[in-house]
Amino acid sequence: MKSKIAMLLTVLICFLLQCTLISRISVGSIKPNLLITLCVSMGLMRGRKGGLWAGFFSGILVDLFYGSVFGFYAFVYMYTGYLCGYAHRAFYDDDLKVPMALSAVADLAYNLAVYGLQFLLRGRLSLSVYLMRIILPEMFYTVGLTFLVYRPLRAINYRFMGTPWKESDSIWVVK
Repeated sequence: MKSKIAMLLTVLICFLLQCTLISRISVGSIKPNLLITLCVSMGLMRGRKGGLWAGFFSGILVDLFYGSVFGFYAFVYMYTGYLCGYAHRAFYDDDLKVPMALSAVADLAYNLAVYGLQFLLRGRLSLSVYLMRIILPEMFYTVGLTFLVYRPLRAINYRFMGTPWKESDSIWVVK
């Protein structure tokens, strides 16, 4: 129960930071996506279910406050956390390269989904402009934010949510 409350508080705090502080550090209307970083981190540290629930609650908050179609962001964030959860047993979560690479891929997939389902269906066909001006700068900005935020999220995970698996559960340990 303590880990579920800590997860919900972490999602809520990251959402509030995304809406307030992250909006202040935007560069040319490009801001990093802290919620993608949270979904990737929880998926990597807690597994598929942890990433799924972190993504679902993050997406529901975005849908409630900013979404035009209810459930779209919950769906995208939920699958982002779930798919990043596949790396849970394959990689150790103390290395920064894996979360940064997963954040880059997840942010690229997130922005392509937003483009495909919210711009392309409205007849805006300029993918190259959207890619060069919004998707790639946001991806690099999100990776930089992941570099800064991943260690505190990892500390929160182990301090308040407990360890979800032991080293002996890894696929790399010969049994």
